[in-house]
Amino acid sequence: MSFNFLMQNLINALQWGSFYALIALGYSMVYSILMLFNFAHGDIFMVGAYIGLGVALGLLSLFGTGAAALMPGWLILVLTILISMFLTAFVGIIVERVATAPCARRPGLRPPSPA
Repeated sequence: MSFNFLMQNLINALQWGSFYALIALGYSMVYSILMLFNFAHGDIFMVGAYIGLGVALGLLSLFGTGAAALMPGWLILVLTILISMFLTAFVGIIVERVATAPCARRPGLRPPSPA
C-alpha cells in the first residue's frame, strides 16, 4: 500500500465523516430545540448536492472549459458554491414553511417534554 493511497483514503474518510456529523448535528439540534422529529436534513443535503452538480454543469456549459474558457476554474467553483448555498437554503425555507411549521403547530406530533 502506497503512502498516496493511504492519504487519499484518510481524506475520504474525514470527508464522509464530516458529512455524517453535519447531518447528525442537524438532527440533534432540531430534536433538542423544537422537540419535533424532523428527518428532512439528509434529504435537503442530498438535494443540495444535486443543485451543486446542476449549477456546476450549467456554469461550465455557459462559460466553457479548456482553452476557450471565459472564466477561470476557481471562479466557477466559487460561484457554484455560493449559488448552490443560496438555492439549498431556499429549498430548506420552503420545506420549513410547507411541512415543518404546520406539523409543529399540530398537537400530538411532539414527544412529551421532560419534566
